[in-house]
Amino acid sequence: MERLPGGCRRLAVQLRLDLEPEAIWAVLTDYDRLSDFIPNLKTSRLLWRRDAVVGLEQEGSQRFMGMQFKARVQLELTEHPEEQTLSFVMLKGDFRRFEGAWKISRHDSGSSLLYELTVQGCVGMPIGLIEQRLQEDLAANLRAVQMEAHRRQNLT
Repeated sequence: MERLPGGCRRLAVQLRLDLEPEAIWAVLTDYDRLSDFIPNLKTSRLLWRRDAVVGLEQEGSQRFMGMQFKARVQLELTEHPEEQTLSFVMLKGDFRRFEGAWKISRHDSGSSLLYELTVQGCVGMPIGLIEQRLQEDLAANLRAVQMEAHRRQNLT
C-alpha cells in the first residue's frame, strides 16, 4: 500500500495461480455474476457495452467497527483481452476516486493475477481507519476469483 496526497491510497495485491489466463479472464468479465462469489459485493450489474468498454454498477456492503458500511459505484471498464488487462475508472459513486486494473500474466506454472486500486474516500470517510480493511478485502477478492475459476474448471 502506498499513501498518496489528499487521503488517496494506492494498493496492489498479486497472486500466482495454477490456472490458464483464459479461465481467469472469463471469471473477471462475468460482470452480472461477480456478486455471487466476491465477498462483500452485494450487487454487480452490467449497464451497457460499447465494444470493449462496459458500464458496470456495483454495491458493496460490510460490517466494520460495529457499523454497516455500504458503497455504490458506477464504473467504466475497458477490456484489453490481448494484454489480459481490465482497467476501470469510477464514473460516479460514493468515493472521490476509485480506479485501477486487473492484470493477468502467464508464467511457467500457470498465471499471475494482479489487482491495483487507487481509492480516495468520500468526505467524512477516514481512509486511515479503513486501510487495513481495504488490503484484506483486495486479497480476499483475488482468492474469490481464483476459487471461482477453479470451480468452473472442475465443471468442464
